[in-house]
Amino acid sequence: MDLFSRSWAALRAAVAGLPDDAFARPSGCAGWLVRDLVCHLVIDAQDVLITLASPAESEPTRDAVTYWDLADAPPSGDDPLDALIVRLAAAYEDPRLLRFHLDDVGSAAGRAAGLADPDRRVTTRDEVLTTRDYLGAYVLEWTLHHLDLVAHLPDVAGPPAQGLARTREMLERIAGAPFPAALSDTDALLIGTGRRAPTDAERAALGELTERLPLYLG
Repeated sequence: MDLFSRSWAALRAAVAGLPDDAFARPSGCAGWLVRDLVCHLVIDAQDVLITLASPAESEPTRDAVTYWDLADAPPSGDDPLDALIVRLAAAYEDPRLLRFHLDDVGSAAGRAAGLADPDRRVTTRDEVLTTRDYLGAYVLEWTLHHLDLVAHLPDVAGPPAQGLARTREMLERIAGAPFPAALSDTDALLIGTGRRAPTDAERAALGELTERLPLYLG
């Protein structure tokens, strides 16, 4: 629960500090500018609010790791929601408005998470999780998107070390094997999710794990 709050606060702070021209730069999400990614974060914050207000009585069907499904290919941009996000982001025009909306909705999502009962069950995507596991899953979401945000903005601070370590741990559980210790948490996440290709040396270190990578999470 605490790591959710720290990861989300760090990501929102990074967006708040961006100069206007950064919003038109590419992000680490293929086909998305930084403004598109930030608009996606607004949608994510809305989803958090909706889910925290959607209690469930049945037994959990997922946890923080099994929450994530695997796709056969990375997002192509053809998904209707992905296309809608690009149009919504362009409609803001002034980056100040997009910053404000993320701060407004994002702060509310952070407060709601802080007030939530970690053992309460909630429902989302026709699945049931404890609040603790639902917010735990979003540590991975925030951390990967923080890496996407700074992919072409080297002067912007990246995600917290604790969030990187926890996200690596979750990705290793999804992969069913640990990444080589020689790989930093950031490199393990970028390579593991297909955000960059491994070098020859990294591929050799990964060994048989390369056959399971990249993992496209959805």
